[in-house]
Amino acid sequence: MHSSMAWEIIRQRESDLRAQARADGTAKAAHRAAKAQRVAAAAAAAVPVPQVPDYVDGTFHVAGDCTHAGA
Repeated sequence: MHSSMAWEIIRQRESDLRAQARADGTAKAAHRAAKAQRVAAAAAAAVPVPQVPDYVDGTFHVAGDCTHAGA
């Protein structure tokens, strides 16, 4: 094979690899943006849960200084 032909094949392959890397980077950025959008939509759709009374008369339990159950 002639050396100029070999260099042309190498140059073309390098160009193809760079184009593929750019396409991969674009796809990765689009994937990240879509994921961020899904997370934001899920956070916006979250419905706050009302506090449920601990006792029949509608009062709530007041936590003491203990941070561990049974302590």
